[in-house]
Amino acid sequence: MVTMSRAIEDYLKAIYHLAHRGEAVTTGVLAHELGVSAPSVSAMVKRLEDGHLLDRPDSRSLRLTDSGERAALRVVRRHRLLETFLARMLDVPWDEVHAEAELLEHALSDRLEQRIDAALGHPTHDPHGDPIPPRDGPHEEGWGAALDTAPPGSRFLVERVSDRDSAALRYLGDLGVFPGVVVTVEEQAPFGGPRWVRVGQARHPLGGPLTRLVHGHVVP
Repeated sequence: MVTMSRAIEDYLKAIYHLAHRGEAVTTGVLAHELGVSAPSVSAMVKRLEDGHLLDRPDSRSLRLTDSGERAALRVVRRHRLLETFLARMLDVPWDEVHAEAELLEHALSDRLEQRIDAALGHPTHDPHGDPIPPRDGPHEEGWGAALDTAPPGSRFLVERVSDRDSAALRYLGDLGVFPGVVVTVEEQAPFGGPRWVRVGQARHPLGGPLTRLVHGHVVP
């Protein structure tokens, strides 16, 4: 039985996010995601394997075990509840809550987690549209289609906006691109140019790096 630490929780959460974004989970990718050295990752991977939180479906890939997945979901739940609390109760901008929650999630007790959840009315999604895992029971992480896949002329309901890049998140927020907003895809400039979208009455060009951060689905 491995004792949970901040480092272990960070690794489990990173592996969880990589896997559910559909990215390959290897030691090299994990080192880049966490900003640590390859030897550090190898040492931690061995520790997680010994603790039955991680296994290898093949020689290169890493995968959370059922126990590892449950442990990761506990961290993800605390993180997303904290983001929601900071945004709703303290008016922390949505591009800042991720970094603040990263600092607080490891110190949050089960009792305080439950109190925050109740005070917020048991929210199901955080400010970025990410689903908050329940304390018990199944959880569906699924990502919708990216905005860059929506055809010109379509209306696109924003469901999630990735919080991986705070500057991009701030920019999208300034344009009014939030979960629950419907944007109209007007045209795609040729040769890798921007995708022009309408948000309310305003028309904006969004490049590929931005449209790939916005997820949802086409609506009538």
